[in-house]
Amino acid sequence: MPSAIRITPTLLLALASTSALADGDLMNRSTMTGDWGGLRHQLEEDGVKFTGDYSGETAYNAHGGLHRSARYSQNLKLGVQFDLSKLYGLENGGKVQLTINDRRGNSASEDLVGNRLPIQENYGGLYTRLTELSYERTLFTPALNVKLGYMAMGNDLGGLDSGILCNFMNAGFCGHPLNMSGGSGWTNYPNAHLGVRVKYDLSPSWQLRVAAFNVDPESNGNSSRAWHLGPKHTTGTVVPVELVYKLQGELPGEYKLGYYYDSSDVKRIGSDKQVSGRSGHYLLVDQAVWSDDASPGRSLHAFGQYSASSEAASPFTKWYGAGVVLYKPFEGRPRDTLALGYGRAVPNPRSRDLLEDAALNAGEQFPNIDSAEQLIELSYGYQATPWLNLRPDVQYIIEPGAFSGQDIDNALVVGLQVKATF
Repeated sequence: MPSAIRITPTLLLALASTSALADGDLMNRSTMTGDWGGLRHQLEEDGVKFTGDYSGETAYNAHGGLHRSARYSQNLKLGVQFDLSKLYGLENGGKVQLTINDRRGNSASEDLVGNRLPIQENYGGLYTRLTELSYERTLFTPALNVKLGYMAMGNDLGGLDSGILCNFMNAGFCGHPLNMSGGSGWTNYPNAHLGVRVKYDLSPSWQLRVAAFNVDPESNGNSSRAWHLGPKHTTGTVVPVELVYKLQGELPGEYKLGYYYDSSDVKRIGSDKQVSGRSGHYLLVDQAVWSDDASPGRSLHAFGQYSASSEAASPFTKWYGAGVVLYKPFEGRPRDTLALGYGRAVPNPRSRDLLEDAALNAGEQFPNIDSAEQLIELSYGYQATPWLNLRPDVQYIIEPGAFSGQDIDNALVVGLQVKATF
């Protein structure tokens, strides 16, 4: 018998590159690197699935804000999933997920506009890190799914499963309401911590999700902790509970009602006293409101977000978001999207009082600014190929200095997001 071929990362990269160049079907394949001469499909059949994607976001501040210029940021994610049932012939063996992430670039919000809601959702934590090492399987019954390990809790909770919110480039929409992570130990991708997540299907339409994650603020955004699974300084545990309802039918919908509690003791805003525990709640909605019977796939969805967090310790206490997404805006563009959204982030009144007091003590006049940072965003998702999406984007940011107490002119930002699946 011929000797076995040893599969190494170098060999996989070489085969993927060769396949990408040799295969003439580049514009129609599902991933940029294709099937690697059949190896990728064979590996997945055997229980090893490789994934990878890239996102690049360029934003130019055309008016207002702090400076006229452009900034670019990028995110690179590589992962491999091991299906233990296929690999070892086990019944309900579960799956192991390994994901590595790398981020680079500069922030348009920090450098050009001075606002709180990140204009580029992929900016932050500019280094290479381990973002997931988890094990997942059903337990006792197919209705009960358990996942545990090192992971970002926001991957499974706090966002809409439909992915409608990532038709936008601003982090205020794409992902999760930011006052969750700003005012508690909640962590969103790529920040990961040790934890466990449980999903239980109450019925075909209703699901309950509960989780518990370690809170370790010193590890968030700390490059020295990029490959450390264990916490450096545990302050408590954050426990989210989420009820999910998925409406079936001609006009499908998704509804999420959630509550979370962080047991950590933290400093109260404007005081030397400690707050024992922080909590918050949220409501997320994605509802189809129209579909075109004459053109399958063309539909209009409306979404809504509401999130409130602890006034004692959260930088901003409330987030409101609403908008619409039109799928298949043109008959010849079945995978394109057109999205319009509005968001309002309300700073904590205690934080605002501190800024006013600091200005008064320094003999400076506090600017007459609104009580919230507001965002209007319009984007068009152009699906150039099954693996490449180009998203021209326009953002208008009202009262960019609402959180910093600075008098900054409203900003008009134009941008382009590029997403590619390897």
